[in-house]
Amino acid sequence: MLAEAEDRFLDLRHEPDDPRGQADRTLRLRRLGKLGDMGLATEHAPGVWELSEQLEPTLREMGERGDIIRTMQKALRAEGAERDPMSFSIHDAAPATPFVGRVIDKHLSDELGEELTLVVDGIDGRTHHVAGIDPVRVAEARIGSIVEIGPPDSAVRPSDRAIAGMVEGGIYRPSRHLEQARFEGRVPGGDYDGFVASHVRRLEALRRAGIVERIDADQWRIPEDFATRAAAHDAGRGGRANIRVLSSFDLDRQIGAHGATWLDRRLVGGAVSDLVPAGFGEQVREAMEQRRERLIGQGDATQRPDGRVSYRRNLIATLQEREVARVGEELAAAKSVPFRAVADGETVSGMFTGTAQLSSGKFAIVEKSHEFTLVPWRPVIERRLGQEVMGVVQGGSVSWQLGRTKGLEL
Repeated sequence: MLAEAEDRFLDLRHEPDDPRGQADRTLRLRRLGKLGDMGLATEHAPGVWELSEQLEPTLREMGERGDIIRTMQKALRAEGAERDPMSFSIHDAAPATPFVGRVIDKHLSDELGEELTLVVDGIDGRTHHVAGIDPVRVAEARIGSIVEIGPPDSAVRPSDRAIAGMVEGGIYRPSRHLEQARFEGRVPGGDYDGFVASHVRRLEALRRAGIVERIDADQWRIPEDFATRAAAHDAGRGGRANIRVLSSFDLDRQIGAHGATWLDRRLVGGAVSDLVPAGFGEQVREAMEQRRERLIGQGDATQRPDGRVSYRRNLIATLQEREVARVGEELAAAKSVPFRAVADGETVSGMFTGTAQLSSGKFAIVEKSHEFTLVPWRPVIERRLGQEVMGVVQGGSVSWQLGRTKGLEL
């Protein structure tokens, strides 16, 4: 009809003489009536219709959404599940509120391979379709993995807080920051020059965004709302959703896992109110009950006479330590190099040679000539494979110090 419309007007007042023409006119009038109900066409007089300027883009969008719904239904059927399309949430942008669920489909959204689409069966009883995802952010997510997807991260970076704290009279001076860092002596490895240089590189990136101004090598003009603007800049770059892989293991593997799992963290935290008693929410509830029974069976939890369950003190840390020790010994047998566990507060150094995916999370393998160890992995060392790294183990994580040439990754 768009091709026949003259200035978006269609005149169907005259009825054709032949039966085929009459049938075609009837069909088009019915279609125009439907478009009218949708607000995409207006009847100015009997048989005289005006098509909306939004007709073509609206119908195109509806077609795309229809394709998305079919993709979501196909992914669910592959999992042996059926969901009411009314429970589908198609996110054209990053979701305003976070949701948690199981990845049931993962595919490239564009021919260049720069964007990814996830279909997630949520614990909230809804099935979510999220496009425009950075593939690097979900490299560890497989079908069955548990993820949390939310709005872009607007948190202030520690480096931005440090810069803002060093500003005097609207000016940040790297030389002054260097003096302060040396006085406090808190930089791992003592690479104070590299530490301050990393902050300057951050300022260079924000200068290109028009947030700060470089006066000379030792003076930067910093606005009063610097930290807020810097965080908004980070969040606004593409507006991509913030994604966390909560577990690369599916529910079945978590139930029987030796290490600390997402299910364990939910059990210890007592989180059940966000589980809708249907679909994946119900599956998580059942998996938590099975995992609880396993913990009781292996002596890590106790069921009281009143039915309540108490868990071993520091359960998550204990399970993680056990798994790391077990996997470390297995790797030691394959490498013919001794494994050594590290203690909290200890400095770790050596060559980053690979990673190990455990139920407790992803760990980096750091080797020396006479031993190796496993420490929690962080994205900051992704590009340091095959290179020397050093960091301090603190509270179940690692503060990595990556050398004089690059300074701290912040």
